[in-house]
Amino acid sequence: MAAKVFESIGKFGLALAVAGGVVNSALYNVDAGHRAVIFDQFCGVQDIVVGEGTHFLIPWVQKPITFDCRSRPRNVPVITGSKDLQNVNITLRILFRPVASQLPRVFTSIGEDYDERVLPSITTEILKSVVARFDAGEPMQFTQRELVSRQVSDDLTERAATFGLILDDVSLTHLTFGKEFTEAVEAKQTFLSLVKMN
Repeated sequence: MAAKVFESIGKFGLALAVAGGVVNSALYNVDAGHRAVIFDQFCGVQDIVVGEGTHFLIPWVQKPITFDCRSRPRNVPVITGSKDLQNVNITLRILFRPVASQLPRVFTSIGEDYDERVLPSITTEILKSVVARFDAGEPMQFTQRELVSRQVSDDLTERAATFGLILDDVSLTHLTFGKEFTEAVEAKQTFLSLVKMN
């Protein structure tokens, strides 16, 4: 009699464990500040963007791909040429995030590492385009540097939008010139200071 009771408890426990495993594999969490898209083995990426919280999916058929939708920083260093063919070293700091409603398109066309694939290339493209409009001495002046920064920000924001990215902030954090140009500027300043002294 006791053996049948233990056997019944064992079967019930096994059934409960299997049911718990199935339910557990059918649940997934989307953390705060994140969104998910669902990849279905039969239909591909679904057009629905899943918000924060606990959600159901079909086990072994669907898989959630989670994206961080909070603003994140990225520094992009670029070496480019000015209008007068001088080398300019620029580092751009970008605060970016994906457009949540466009995540299925971002995932299918670019992939999960969209920021690695998109930001360096479009930043280089825009910086080369904008800096080539100025002579090397112009960006050093405060007003010109502000103009360069604003133009880069406007062009980069517009270009990033075509890839489903929002740029919350774009700023020039570092701007230097090639060694020869810097030495020539310093020599000129030394010469001018010597002329003023005489």
